[in-house]
Amino acid sequence: MESKVSRRLTQATAPEVCEHIYLPRLNREFVPGFRYLTDINQAHLLMLHGAGLVPADVAARLAQALIDIEQQGPAAVPLDPEREDAYFNYEARLMEVAGADAGGRLHVARSRNDILATHDRLRARDTVLALLAALTDTRDVVLHKAETHADAVMPGYTHLQAAQPITYGYYLSGVAQAMGRDIARLRHALDGLDACPLGAGALAGTAFPIDRAATARWLGFSTYAPNSLDAVASRDFAWEILSAITIATVTWGRVAQDLFIWATPEFGLIDFSDSVAGTSSIMPQKKNPVVLEYLKGKGGHMIGLLTASLAALKGTNFTHTGDGNRESMRGFWEATDEALRCVSLLKLVLEHATPQRANMLSRARRDFSSATDLADMLVRDAGMSFREAHHVVGAVVREALDRRIPACEIDSAMVNDAALHHTGRALHLDAETVAQCLDPVHGVAARMAVGGPAPDLVRDQVAAQLAALARDRTDIDALRNTVGTNRATMKRAVEQLASLHA
Repeated sequence: MESKVSRRLTQATAPEVCEHIYLPRLNREFVPGFRYLTDINQAHLLMLHGAGLVPADVAARLAQALIDIEQQGPAAVPLDPEREDAYFNYEARLMEVAGADAGGRLHVARSRNDILATHDRLRARDTVLALLAALTDTRDVVLHKAETHADAVMPGYTHLQAAQPITYGYYLSGVAQAMGRDIARLRHALDGLDACPLGAGALAGTAFPIDRAATARWLGFSTYAPNSLDAVASRDFAWEILSAITIATVTWGRVAQDLFIWATPEFGLIDFSDSVAGTSSIMPQKKNPVVLEYLKGKGGHMIGLLTASLAALKGTNFTHTGDGNRESMRGFWEATDEALRCVSLLKLVLEHATPQRANMLSRARRDFSSATDLADMLVRDAGMSFREAHHVVGAVVREALDRRIPACEIDSAMVNDAALHHTGRALHLDAETVAQCLDPVHGVAARMAVGGPAPDLVRDQVAAQLAALARDRTDIDALRNTVGTNRATMKRAVEQLASLHA
């Protein structure tokens, strides 16, 4: 028995090869790739017809066959692992519908190599556009929450220790800022894939007088890949996207870690509705943050997928290979699916996160996070160097801890005594001055330097980010519309060509 795809091979494919390579690959790739393979075939047909490389009657028959296959969907294509991959199985179906001679003519001036490279760019483009849409929606939610809670004073943390007072809205505006960079990285990666490989052939182009600009235009690319070898050898657009996804999910996991801690009864800063929680099979009191744990874990998952993809690529030749362009891409598709889930879940938890304002303010008043403001006052009003002021306030905090009193109960006498003891200078601070310094609401409102947490600044930050987000949405929608318009134009051209079929 001979190979089903080549007379060069005189033996049928070994069952183990079918079982372990071709069948799993078909099951994994055929359905999600069907749309793109259909579009590639239709664009290539229109180009061949336009260039006079297939007879008009054959082109019309092929156009109708491709329409029929598209309407029937991937389930109508029998998958035979002895035909190796998605393309040969699709071609076999095309030859059934259009006839062996007509179906066999569509492959002129191309290779599975440039077909696969084009497929990967088309599918990646749609995936990134979907991810960008979800990410902009999530950032919009975060920004509006930031605006709502611009004045919700809470402790800010470094090293998971109380640091300085901020607001929950300020925290969220920082998260939104990071999400803006996630969007920018993905948009940059989209620019990197905006060149059509179709027409590159196996690696050396073709001697047929094809029109690569036409296929690029039908498929919604702004241009074609200029070097045929690079076109089939490279998937660096995917590594850019995967790197951007990994950076993003690691950041989202860090945000989830904050919420995870803040939602504990020990902190009591955030509460979540029961709809985003799980419970225990044995402990009836439990409300477990399952969504946050999912998000926390995904950064490690993405790092693994990125590492595995690049490791599969390392050591391959700069040309088309199965390990370089197939095995390396497996992690990419998994990562994009996971990223879409993560951004949806991130939006969900941030929508449902309710700041416990009273607890936030109480903790900020009691936990010494306003100590820096007290030191700043000594510099500003008492003429101390900052290092001197740092020692004085440190001594005050130490005394408060020893006496087991919260920050809000520090009085002027404690500060005056510490200053005299550590600097030899007598201060005559009044109670109101010290109390004001230790008031986190006053401290936050006073931080009006650009980038600070004062509520008015947070609202300004939110407004600026919302304007940038609107521009991003406009650009993303424009690209999606361009791709959609070109695809619709291509479909009409295929239908018009098919109408010539008798």
